[in-house]
Amino acid sequence: MAFNFPAFSYIIALIIDAFLIFFAIFHVIGFDELKTDYKNPIDQCNSLNPLVLPEYLLHILFNILFIFSGQWFTLCLNLPLIAYHINRYRTRPVMSGPGLYDPTSIMNADVLTKCQREGWIKLAFYLLSFFYYLYGMIHALITT
Repeated sequence: MAFNFPAFSYIIALIIDAFLIFFAIFHVIGFDELKTDYKNPIDQCNSLNPLVLPEYLLHILFNILFIFSGQWFTLCLNLPLIAYHINRYRTRPVMSGPGLYDPTSIMNADVLTKCQREGWIKLAFYLLSFFYYLYGMIHALITT
């Protein structure tokens, strides 16, 4: 059992994916609070917007490691979400700061439902990815 760069990439992906799972859970809870009127839209957007760019950058970071380690299948699994993140940030509402969520439009029923569904889908993707990265790490450690 040898430690190699693909195993290192999967270990880093596991650690980062744990943070991304936390971000997705925070996202889901935040929009549930908005839906039930526990928080106002301005406070909620101020707490969610600073997490958008770190989430995207962390996801791109471990995919760059997968590129360098030659884990092409794992990279192909992540490419649709990377493309979605890029498109989502490119078509975001016009705001003064970084982020995706505009307090003036976040309470629209269709926007709120879309954002909540997005959070659940990301949570499911990150959870499935966590177990795949765990498998990939073990496979990379055993095969070399």
